[in-house]
Amino acid sequence: MSTSFDVIVIGAGPGGYIAAIRAAQLGFNVACIDEWKNAAGGPAPGGTCTNVGCIPSKALLQSSEHFEQAAKHFGEHGIHLKDLKMDVATMVGRKDAVVKQNNDGIAYLFKKNKVTFFHGRGSFVRAVDGGYEIKVAGKTEENLTGKQVIVATGSSARALAGAPFDEKTILSNDGALAMGAVPKRLGLIGSGVIGLEMGSVWRRLGAEVTVLEALPTFLGAVDEQIAKEARKAFDKQGLKIELGVKVGEVKAGKKGVSIAYTNAKGEAQSLDVDKLIVSIGRVPNTMGLNAEAVGLKLGERGDVVVDDECRTNLPGVWAVGDVVRGPMLAHKAEEEGVAVAERMAGQHGHVDFNLVPWVIYTSPEIAWVGKTEQQLKQDGVKYRAGTFPFLANGRARALGDTTGMVKFLADAATDEILGVHIVGPMASELIAEACVAMAFRASSEDIARICHAHPSLSEATKEAALAVDKRTLNF
Repeated sequence: MSTSFDVIVIGAGPGGYIAAIRAAQLGFNVACIDEWKNAAGGPAPGGTCTNVGCIPSKALLQSSEHFEQAAKHFGEHGIHLKDLKMDVATMVGRKDAVVKQNNDGIAYLFKKNKVTFFHGRGSFVRAVDGGYEIKVAGKTEENLTGKQVIVATGSSARALAGAPFDEKTILSNDGALAMGAVPKRLGLIGSGVIGLEMGSVWRRLGAEVTVLEALPTFLGAVDEQIAKEARKAFDKQGLKIELGVKVGEVKAGKKGVSIAYTNAKGEAQSLDVDKLIVSIGRVPNTMGLNAEAVGLKLGERGDVVVDDECRTNLPGVWAVGDVVRGPMLAHKAEEEGVAVAERMAGQHGHVDFNLVPWVIYTSPEIAWVGKTEQQLKQDGVKYRAGTFPFLANGRARALGDTTGMVKFLADAATDEILGVHIVGPMASELIAEACVAMAFRASSEDIARICHAHPSLSEATKEAALAVDKRTLNF
């Protein structure tokens, strides 16, 4: 097997494996190194997203959604069940099977595109003539040389000071996805994406869920009107959310976890739970990369410092995804991976951060792209807003899920769409139309004039665009 390559990619998460495939499509001889292991110790390409992130969380969300529908809503359809129960082991087993299908799919894509895969930890050794020497530490150790290197090592969960993850009682996303039984009481520190999604899974299955959030506002990055609508839905579901808290001592014992904290009023409080999920953000994963061996510049957060085109301070070394600046999103990493591969080939790869969609896969789902209303106000941009509730959408009524709305923000002078925000059913799918529209700098009038299928949830998008001009037809 050759040990000399045009391109070596360190990491096979969404940014890494996509970069490797695109580089191979462009004619480069490519190697991809990844250390993720499955239960049997074999390779598990796909990174955090596939193994303990995006994919398994959606599998559990789907299972728990089915259970809640069967328990609370099937009767509305004339479907009556007796002795309903959730087999958590089977649910987790299905999740593991979905993960393996994705692992195997990436391995197949590597073979299809002639990407050479190495299972182990990749790290820099030294600069050599015309490139870099990279060590692969796996079952055996071998050294590769690459003319160009793409660092795509992702991120790791941030632990709470004084309360390290044991993945038994104090859990990261990894442990939260592997619980073998429904905890009676579940605590979450942090109301970010991972916390809310995992809280939703176990709340649906019967856990009493309490979320402790340090910030005084709920979902501060989300458009304020949309966040308030989501909060109302979560409160109705029984998800207990406390804002403005300051977490103190966290003690883990045989009976669970005890959290001391002060509430927004400054009053001392305590919370006893069986399991605690800590979801306070993620940190770039550069430990073990041996960046100092070649002088690769790292930032204060441990991130790889790059320019607008993902170039590092070293010639021929690039970095993409969670390990660099910008949102820690799988699809952002993919776009950067494609762009870097194309730039290496002399093309003009392009990523527009303003067009990267955000999604929280709770029920209701929350999705948005572009500017929020509070951002436009802060920037002094004059705008018009239009909203349309799913309550007035025929397909949503038929689905039995009328929570939420679609919101458009458009420039007051030009009508160009500046942001679209959705809370409600299938928001993750509906947001794609907004991304396309904004990529082509469409106006709200453009969307309002386009025929949308009836009955469909997408009609709410059309109606919200019409609402910008105060001429909705169904509300």
